Amino acid sequence: MADLEPFGPIGIIAHTANLEFVKSVSNILFEKRSKRVANRSNRFVDTPGYLRSDYIIDSKLVRFQTGEGKFQLGESVRGHDIFIITDILSRNLTTDIFGYEHILSPDDNYRDLLRIISTVSGKARRINVIMPFMYEGRREVRSSSGESLDCAEVLQQLYSLGVSNLIVFDPHDTRIANSVPLMSIDMPRSAYKIISTLLSSFDHLKIDKDCTMVVSPDESGVNRGIFYSSMMNLPLGIFYRDRDYSVKVDGVHPIKDYKFLGDSVEGKDILIVDDMINSGSTMLRTSKKLKAIGARDIYCLSPFGLFTDGLNVFDKAYADQTIKAVLSTNLIYRTPELLSRDWYIDVNMTPYVARIIDALNVDESVFDLINSTSRITDLLGQIRIGELMDEFGEE
Repeated sequence: MADLEPFGPIGIIAHTANLEFVKSVSNILFEKRSKRVANRSNRFVDTPGYLRSDYIIDSKLVRFQTGEGKFQLGESVRGHDIFIITDILSRNLTTDIFGYEHILSPDDNYRDLLRIISTVSGKARRINVIMPFMYEGRREVRSSSGESLDCAEVLQQLYSLGVSNLIVFDPHDTRIANSVPLMSIDMPRSAYKIISTLLSSFDHLKIDKDCTMVVSPDESGVNRGIFYSSMMNLPLGIFYRDRDYSVKVDGVHPIKDYKFLGDSVEGKDILIVDDMINSGSTMLRTSKKLKAIGARDIYCLSPFGLFTDGLNVFDKAYADQTIKAVLSTNLIYRTPELLSRDWYIDVNMTPYVARIIDALNVDESVFDLINSTSRITDLLGQIRIGELMDEFGEE
């Protein structure tokens, strides 16, 4: 890291139910900065607040029986470079409202985020929000004039409250940044960690155009598919949704057929990539169709695994060998039941988040860190060299 002055002492506020994730980020930051202090890596290592055993700010959210709430700080944040890490989708927190148990929704969590921002505003030197899953990120465009444009409103509200940097991972559409041109929005990809975790978990998987293919489950995710396929030098296949535009069912044009566009998948391993697994119907429908035309092992890759319809359908797909594995990150809440599944592999993103905080704190450029294309290329280069050496060793 360059010899850059910290913007202020780092303070991390853990929002919602992601405290363990935030603790891990704090511990990694402590380890990184401890090494710099020991090695006297730069002239700012003795700056007050540069090294702390715990970067988490003492705070709590208080909920009243009416469902209203408040945020309380247990220590001063004056002059701090505050990073609020929020899991807007967290669903394992409950509160009693008029005697009934209520599971906190994304709307509840977002309102609490605003409470946190308004509390530290005017005291903290800078406010940064790390929101891995963009709240209302799927409402980035209007389908008709009678619909709300929620994502733009959220971003404008955060900007008006004084948020300087917003970090969202793998957004549904990167054009959301157009609604707040004066606010810094960084959009890291989780591709590197997903790919490296996949290859370390399945060392028999060959990243070779004759053995493996990347598939986008629909045409709307083709840009994501192109990124994965180009980085891994693999062929790309796309499923095209043939819709009936003459009628609407439940407000949408029904799908008549799914058509696969791409090379033969016969005998190939398949990497299905999507921005999220919602109910899982798209991933599983795609997997079944690929299996029917001769695909070998199928791996479902997505930064966010929501599983809104439960896990049973994936249990069945794994049992009948429709899918080999599902990889998603720990950027959002995962149930204990999900973590216990043999087919699920958790991708640890805490070192990545810690590195982003460390860089932003000194206003270091995070371009290479966020795009990570060079790291993916280096990783695959090392793997291919290893495979080549194995082949020479067999001769």
